[in-house]
Amino acid sequence: VTMGVLSCMKYLMFIFNMLVFAGGTCLVGVGVWVAVDPTGFQDIVAAKPVLSVGAYLLLAVGIALSLLGFLGCCGALRRSRPLLLV
Repeated sequence: VTMGVLSCMKYLMFIFNMLVFAGGTCLVGVGVWVAVDPTGFQDIVAAKPVLSVGAYLLLAVGIALSLLGFLGCCGALRRSRPLLLV
């Protein structure tokens, strides 16, 4: 019974970390899009400095989330405690 529970937890951890990785990748994509083509977002955000800072903030948060999600996926599949603790 306990092996089934541990196996289920392993796959749930993998799925959760995959969602974090996908969210981080989406944030990186939006950050790159805003940094490269800010004209589409100038109607939403009136100030140009806020737009450029927001783009770099999205990039930084997205890269951090993608890295954490990737390490979490590897840790869940390998059952590596240090990777999961990161």
